[in-house]
Amino acid sequence: MISLIQRVSHANVVVNNEITGQINQGILALVAIEKNDSQQSADKLLKRLLAYRIFTDHNDKMNLSLHDISGGLLLIPQFTLAADTHKGLRPSFAPAASPESSHLLFNYLLKQAQAIHHDTASGIFGADMQVSLTNDGPVTFWLQVK
Repeated sequence: MISLIQRVSHANVVVNNEITGQINQGILALVAIEKNDSQQSADKLLKRLLAYRIFTDHNDKMNLSLHDISGGLLLIPQFTLAADTHKGLRPSFAPAASPESSHLLFNYLLKQAQAIHHDTASGIFGADMQVSLTNDGPVTFWLQVK
């Protein structure tokens, strides 16, 4: 499972001209599901998302987690992160899980996140989404769990 995370001062996602999810300070997480991912992968990723220390403390050091600051988590399904881009001029999506299993696993991740982190929002799986954000820093990290 792959997630590109960005520390944001605010972010939202719009589908069909309606905001489906929004947060203030927190993490925007673009999430891709790969073929061998499981609920255990989703649990590991969620644990890292909530505990990853990318927010600054009083000494201006990245020492605080999303949990520490009670920030928002905006989960966006994005299968293109699973693309193989090693050769050629067109990405291969061979590493990506099927749409059906990806949908189930993304929904599992979302439900788990909502159960343990009160400020969780999301995009809509398979929808044409417009994502807006203000990257704070900018701070962006690639997380991958196997």
